[in-house]
Amino acid sequence: MAAYSPPTADREEKLRLDFNENTVGCSPAVIAALRERLSADRLAVYPEYAMARTDLAAHFGVGVPEMLLTNGTDEAIQIVVNTFVDPGDEVLLLQPSYAMYRFYGEVAGARIRPVPYREGTLAFPLEELLAEIGDRTRAIFISNPNNPTGTAIEAAGIERILAAAPGAAVLLDEAYFEFFGMSVLPLIGRFPNLFVSRTFSKAHGMAGLRIGCLFSNTRNLEMVHKAQSPYSVNVLAALAARAAISDPAYVTSYVREVRAARELLYAGLEKLQIPFHRSEGNFVLIQAGRRSLELQDKLREVGILVRDRSHEIAGAVRVTVGTREQTSRFLMELERIWDGKGCPSTPGKAV
Repeated sequence: MAAYSPPTADREEKLRLDFNENTVGCSPAVIAALRERLSADRLAVYPEYAMARTDLAAHFGVGVPEMLLTNGTDEAIQIVVNTFVDPGDEVLLLQPSYAMYRFYGEVAGARIRPVPYREGTLAFPLEELLAEIGDRTRAIFISNPNNPTGTAIEAAGIERILAAAPGAAVLLDEAYFEFFGMSVLPLIGRFPNLFVSRTFSKAHGMAGLRIGCLFSNTRNLEMVHKAQSPYSVNVLAALAARAAISDPAYVTSYVREVRAARELLYAGLEKLQIPFHRSEGNFVLIQAGRRSLELQDKLREVGILVRDRSHEIAGAVRVTVGTREQTSRFLMELERIWDGKGCPSTPGKAV
């Protein structure tokens, strides 16, 4: 296994456009709730989840038995693997995609079968994925929209996958749902092999608290719950999630701002003749050619963090989209650094 080593050091006081986080922070309602409820006595006891599960299930429109609280999306992936995947079983995943799908599959001793996104367009390889599903396939992991490509698959395609893999747990990771707007969560009652995960780490601005949700039918979650630590979600995270859903206007406003900033970023990249891929998430993949590492390093020198992804897609740099003001600052510094050399494909157009 290759170790997963995210570059998380020395990020304070910088413009964080490298990890697809909320760039302005969580709702004030979250901070107010934590200040009001935090006490020495509350921290001294193990967390209770009944109120959080009731409130969150109502928010997501599911029954309480159809939802588990998880320690971010990572734990959702882990417990699905622990429940359904044995050594030697096949796990299908898209490539490139979120590294934890491969990570937990390899820990379980699974045989990893990557299916690459289509070269050039990075479109979802639906037919190619369907062709790889076999009798040994026990899990399929799909990020929708996908990180880092920003591309997505519509519900009809997902239904085809679910129908083709009745013996596999199919996890739809909807970490960027708020920016995309399409969800297959209403399908959990129709497809017994469907799992859906959501997180509070992105649009809600709570990555530091590590909380998410896993959804499926009641029978599936009864089994998955056996593979979960009883107190994996801390008491502050559970309190914060309840406060976050009490302020839906905050997320709506932030998503609207990100979408406007994304269009601003597209226009700026076209002006600089830097190729990019249109995205359904709060990030955009740009093609910097041989200058990807140089671009990352020079931006860091001026306090702006972006993520080089050239180890997965040649010349690619991923840029988180925050506010329009933050995007304008990024484009100003990018224009100062960029001299027009090294464009790997047709300039000034989305690829």
